[in-house]
Amino acid sequence: MYHKTLPYRVFALFNYMLLAAVSILCMLPLLHLLMVSLSSSAPANAGLVTFWPIGFTFEAYAKTFNNDNFIASLWISVERTVIGTVLAMFVNTIAAYALSKDARVFRARNIYLWYFVITMLFSGGLIPSYILILRLGLMNSMLALILPGLVVVFNIILLLNFFRAIPKDLEEAAFIDGAGHFRTFFMIYLPMAMPAIATVSLFIMVGHWNSYFDGLIYMKDSQKLPLASFMQTIIVQADMSKLDPQAVANLSQRTIRASQIFIGALPILVVYPFLQRFFVKGIVIGAVKE
Repeated sequence: MYHKTLPYRVFALFNYMLLAAVSILCMLPLLHLLMVSLSSSAPANAGLVTFWPIGFTFEAYAKTFNNDNFIASLWISVERTVIGTVLAMFVNTIAAYALSKDARVFRARNIYLWYFVITMLFSGGLIPSYILILRLGLMNSMLALILPGLVVVFNIILLLNFFRAIPKDLEEAAFIDGAGHFRTFFMIYLPMAMPAIATVSLFIMVGHWNSYFDGLIYMKDSQKLPLASFMQTIIVQADMSKLDPQAVANLSQRTIRASQIFIGALPILVVYPFLQRFFVKGIVIGAVKE
């Protein structure tokens, strides 16, 4: 009956209109970027392109994908995102499972939990991190991009709260049937924690894909820059030396930059709709637990 009242309908209509307006405002910059990348150089340079391409052409994308440096950086970002997400999820879920046990099962639980929490408040800083990567001999390698962000305490806490919400009866039944902690974790906890896993995976994927600064300081070889770092050198620093000189001469920098920014944003835009249902559920459940 409450959902059929006039005030509720007015309130729901207002919410829908507000969310639709916000969604449109969020999509307009991306749409404008796409239209600029699909336009010819003259109207793009003149600022005539709004939300419809002028002089429709795929030349900017053709030149971008014909650039070996761009393809190499794109592959490095894909490799970094996939490997980094898998390793981080394994480490974070294992840690969250152990910390989700009470002190009767895991006596040192509170000590380890506070150890993790302290790292959220204090960090070594940029210079010690750089020296550490240098002394470990990880400079100019994929591990320099993956290992520093392997453990994220916020993700562990989110998974920990989700694991604590799983009924203990299932774990006890698995132990009675002869299962150990590892089998219980992989056969019971992980399947039931898919919303939280999808949420944390999305956080990690976005973090790896959009991270550019670590690539700039750890990768000395320009051929090993991830896509975000590669685009930062071209778009922010306006260093066009990594592009084909003929492509730069024939196209405006604006169309090239627009095409590369759109390509860089596209993978996350494609992945997110598939994880949205789990993402919302994981955030809500993880937020209301202790």
